Amino acid sequence: MSLARAIETGDLAELPSRRQEDWRWTDLFGLVRDLPPFSPANDAPLAPGPFAALASEQISVVNGHGQTRLVIPAGERHVVALRFVAAADAGAHVARFGVDVGDGAHLVLLESYEGEGDYLAEADLKIVLARASSLERIVITKDSGAAVSVSEAQVVLGAGATLGQTVLAAGAKRQRIETRVSHPGAGAAVRLDGLYLLAGKRHADITTVVTHGGVDGVTDQLVKGVVADQSRGVFQGRIVVAEGADKTDARMGHHALILSDRAEVDAKPELEIYADDVICAHGNTVGALDEEALFYARQRGIPDQEARAMLTKAFLDEVVDRIEHAGAREAARAWVVEHLEAAS
Repeated sequence: MSLARAIETGDLAELPSRRQEDWRWTDLFGLVRDLPPFSPANDAPLAPGPFAALASEQISVVNGHGQTRLVIPAGERHVVALRFVAAADAGAHVARFGVDVGDGAHLVLLESYEGEGDYLAEADLKIVLARASSLERIVITKDSGAAVSVSEAQVVLGAGATLGQTVLAAGAKRQRIETRVSHPGAGAAVRLDGLYLLAGKRHADITTVVTHGGVDGVTDQLVKGVVADQSRGVFQGRIVVAEGADKTDARMGHHALILSDRAEVDAKPELEIYADDVICAHGNTVGALDEEALFYARQRGIPDQEARAMLTKAFLDEVVDRIEHAGAREAARAWVVEHLEAAS
């Protein structure tokens, strides 16, 4: 069951529901009562995206229509902005996109989800990293508050490949950013970060699954979230260490701040370990801003609202600071400041 199958078949019974464990907190079956018509092709000019000045190449997939593949030849280095846009006339659509990064190549993929109105959209990505290649994927969401938006990425790593990912989720009526990584061990390394910053009644779900299938692999994951008003943040992270995947080093952390009595955070970090000689750990905390830190800020003459914003930004900066691409890191800082204003 998936949103994509529901859109393509017109069958609401295909929508994911709370009966599926991985969708228990992001139920679509109980939310969507009618499927809108398919989104039409739209060639109208687009306003600049969040990464407009950073990329040497831009690919725009509008209402599910557009380019379907990106190939980076062996040994080359590219910075590409990939935009999934729901235009004002969007209804329901599915976009499928493939990314192939050749041996020893390097790609910075600046990915954004943008839209207006009450559309239903799913983007399915298949990403393959060849031997000794590297990908830094930065995802920024600017979905409409009335939208249902799902992104599902399947990532396959070659030996010695490197994946660095940061997802910045602002939510929607329902929003889910899912990443599933097939990790070969073999000296490959994964950094799988994210943050959600939610206000109003927005909902964001960051779900990840990393499956270590071979010896000597590394995964490092840090996800942080802030929820205000009546918003809801969801984090589901699972790291699977298969039999024979010895010498795996896998660490996961999720930490969230709740700024309102009516906001909610649901988190489920998981480790499944079927191998010996591994180093694996996970941590999870959910709480409010440190009252002692707020007290000291007030003692120094900092107004309460400014102190709260300052401490919240410092809390999120740990994720932003791990972005390697300098331009994308600054774009992420600007995104955090913009959404902190909405949450305060």
